Amino acid sequence: MLSPTLSSSPISFFFPGRGVKCFCNEFSVFPRRNGAELPIPRRGNLCVRTISSSVGSGMGSGGSDEPKSKPRICILGGGFGGLYTALRLESLVWPDDKKPQVLLVDQSARFVFKPMLYELLSGEVDEWEIAPRFLDLLANTSVQFFQDRVKLLYPLDHSMGKIPTMSCGGRVQLESGRLVEYDWLVLSLGAEPKLDLVPGAAELSLPFSTLEDALKVDSRLKALERGKFGKDSLIRVVVVGCGYAGVELAAIVAERLQDKGIVQAINAETIICPSAPPGNREAALKVRSMLVMHCVKLDSYWKCLSEWIALRVLSSRNVQLFLGYFVSCIRKAEKSEDLEKPTISEQVKVIEPEQGELILELRPAERGLESQILEADLVLWTVGSKPLVPPLVSCDRPLMFPITGRGQAETDETLRVKGHPRIFAIGDSAALRDSSGKLLPATAQVAFQQADFAGWNLWAAINDRPLLPFRFQNLGEMMTLGRSDAAISPSFIDGLTLEGPIGHTARKIAYLIRLPTDEHRVKVGISWLTKSAIDTIASFQSTLSNAISGS
Repeated sequence: MLSPTLSSSPISFFFPGRGVKCFCNEFSVFPRRNGAELPIPRRGNLCVRTISSSVGSGMGSGGSDEPKSKPRICILGGGFGGLYTALRLESLVWPDDKKPQVLLVDQSARFVFKPMLYELLSGEVDEWEIAPRFLDLLANTSVQFFQDRVKLLYPLDHSMGKIPTMSCGGRVQLESGRLVEYDWLVLSLGAEPKLDLVPGAAELSLPFSTLEDALKVDSRLKALERGKFGKDSLIRVVVVGCGYAGVELAAIVAERLQDKGIVQAINAETIICPSAPPGNREAALKVRSMLVMHCVKLDSYWKCLSEWIALRVLSSRNVQLFLGYFVSCIRKAEKSEDLEKPTISEQVKVIEPEQGELILELRPAERGLESQILEADLVLWTVGSKPLVPPLVSCDRPLMFPITGRGQAETDETLRVKGHPRIFAIGDSAALRDSSGKLLPATAQVAFQQADFAGWNLWAAINDRPLLPFRFQNLGEMMTLGRSDAAISPSFIDGLTLEGPIGHTARKIAYLIRLPTDEHRVKVGISWLTKSAIDTIASFQSTLSNAISGS
């Protein structure tokens, strides 16, 4: 996913057929200054121009002054869709004169395996295992990598159903000022958290979507753990949203804090993980020391909890669920403010921490509920996302680029953007419906499968072969619930849910297989086996020590 951050380090190039990296320090990543034109790097058939930051509409014609022979494919975004499309293109067999030159552009230097970001907070994985550098992943390929951010898109392939025969499909202007020509383009920019839904959310809450987000959350938790060490007050963490991301995040944070903190999760709906299979949802609810129903109006999935049940579960579980509520405001707490504390029953005495730094005002989304006010030391936001599609400039004809109300590019069943046969869109950037007319979810599973089809369809289009329609196959759902706990509901066995240590092991094996390259899979597999062996030995020693002490 491309974010506003722009690196000022030299651009790193991969030259086709060499398999080694070269740092071109003579090419600054900044636009020209004082009218001085920077040199244009050319390797093979890839043309990268350096331009002024003010680009007029005259960029619609022209191109490289070198004869073009091999197709040029530019992939915007290095997430599951973008990186795996590049690797798919590299794995296909090409005629010598048609093997494309592939350029991958992402603002980050690292690919992030997002489904395992939660394990960074629990210490179960290391950063390099789930966030390897693009340079390392692509070292043995001919794929070039630019660390940059997309600024503008100049599509030149608009047609009314006919594939243009032009030599250039369009151009991409990067934030650094470079202009990249392409014959084929893949949009896979991902999405960014949408924090403007509630006043105060952008300023006072932390999202959990990128590696940088996960590191910030981990740093904040460490600071709170140090600050509260030796004190009677609890660390209060509020998670907004109870989809997969919210439930997994709440489970991991609660396990990490244990009796040193309390986690409160808020959801506007009256169920958690509404899109999850029932088995995964039930596994999340019955995980010990994790979730407790709190002041909610229950639907058909659950019956109302009596006060004696609430009293019992509150003593053993440290995540409170506020279902049927939405956050109306987040603000900083004032020291003199007298806050109303939410209670489940007059008989239930909840241990209150010192006054938190943040205040969340909750409003009921269901009848029969009362407004609530929560204190928090840390607010984690998992609700809402905004697809990233770069601004477009039409160079020589009226702009016709189909964008949905959510900001996604409309595609046909072959993943090509409607009206633009040289542009493919996948992942969060694409709006594609399944055979039943339902919009495909923005998940890693969908992007992974689309990358395989996009790579093949690019090969087919370049070699004048028929393109394949994309068909999504739901393989099931997985969610982590702790260091040794997870839930998996495979789609090929109806009603089956693997949970606990078995589910945890199955989930890690499944994700190990999904890692980008064979070399990285081997390294991570060895690392995980080593950690597992160490944990097993430590557990055995602890058990043996306890047995000896007891005797």
